[in-house]
Amino acid sequence: MVAPLKVGIAGLGTVGAEVVRVIEQQGGVLSARCGRAVRIVAVTARSKVKKRSLDLRGIDWAKSPLALAGDPGIDCFVELMGGSGEPALSAIEAALKSGKSVVTANKALIAKHGIRLAKLAEKHGGALNYEAAVGAAIPVVKTLREGLAGTDINRVYGILNGTCNYILTRMEQEGLSFAECLKDAQRLGYAEANPSFDVDGHDTAQKLAILASLAFGTKVAQSAIYVEGISSIAPEDLRAAEELGYRVKLLGVAVRTAKGIEQRVHPTMVPKSSSIAQVMGVTNAVTIDGDGIPPITLVGPGAGGAATASAVVADIADVARGIRARPFGRPVDRLRDTKKAPMERHEGGYYIRLMARDLAGTAATIATRLAEQKISIESIVQRHPDGVDAAGGKGKASPVPVILITYATSEDAVYRALQAVQHDKVISGRPQVIRIEKN
Repeated sequence: MVAPLKVGIAGLGTVGAEVVRVIEQQGGVLSARCGRAVRIVAVTARSKVKKRSLDLRGIDWAKSPLALAGDPGIDCFVELMGGSGEPALSAIEAALKSGKSVVTANKALIAKHGIRLAKLAEKHGGALNYEAAVGAAIPVVKTLREGLAGTDINRVYGILNGTCNYILTRMEQEGLSFAECLKDAQRLGYAEANPSFDVDGHDTAQKLAILASLAFGTKVAQSAIYVEGISSIAPEDLRAAEELGYRVKLLGVAVRTAKGIEQRVHPTMVPKSSSIAQVMGVTNAVTIDGDGIPPITLVGPGAGGAATASAVVADIADVARGIRARPFGRPVDRLRDTKKAPMERHEGGYYIRLMARDLAGTAATIATRLAEQKISIESIVQRHPDGVDAAGGKGKASPVPVILITYATSEDAVYRALQAVQHDKVISGRPQVIRIEKN
């Protein structure tokens, strides 16, 4: 008879407590699926006396995460404390050095130290599983690392932050401002008191760094990602997107180009017909484009105790089965370095919103500056503030909103043209520019 897999869990917050419950409640199912029992034999957390509504009788309490990681009585160390540094880093290193397998939901740690930890896993023979670090219950890590191991990936992109998707959804559906939606997201617990990590795009960037490594065989490098948040998005941008057949999402995009792997996080207009455009609220989604297959879109809850715990338990089950996949799909010494691709080289379509002075020759000046940069316009919409088209003749003293959609061009060309337009003093304020991601 195969001996049970003995598990130690560091961190008994929302996710850790849920993992304990799932393993206790689904013990029989896990045993049947894995061919051996899975048992929690030891835990640790910041407070031993905190009320948790968990039955921990018969489970040892380790004095620290490091002590738990070095406990010879466990086979698998589960890190659910969070944070990109201590004590999580030292504890995981200790567990791997002792030959144990490690399961973690810690995206910050994997994004910062993933390569270092993967080397230890390879050297000492343990698994390093982190499915819950990206997209919680969405099995995107396993899909890229194992399910599509024989497929050349061209692009991976997705909605990787539920807070931002919730805010953009509310702004679109209710016509609210960014500030109003953010305040409501904080009240409902979808956004932190200091929301900058989410709304400025850094959470998405950490997850994208991990996905890019899995998809393209590059070293995890958050510093190689261009990052832009959603605070500049206004209700008028969402209304224009709706009319033009698009929807605005904060996307993390990693794509293979002739110049290398381009990695970027920014608000993006996506066609309303695309799968990613249908994903609303706090839900996450990832689309994978590969040679020889149609795009694959994985959709599901990207956060929350139950969703994250399900991915953690699935990783534990793989350890119990004896599965030892390379942490990033390839040997660490075969992962390539990657550099930040200058966004000036990015090519694609653009949405541009200008506040044009309602003067004779303004439109001709704008058109001339765009033509000088060889930028072709797919569509143009001009309105007066009261909603009457320019032909209506109202509001001539006020700046007029002009919305342009370009055909594919370079980012450098767009900003050179807009700089010239601003120099001509035919617009007021700062132009709004949103990139367009086609299917």
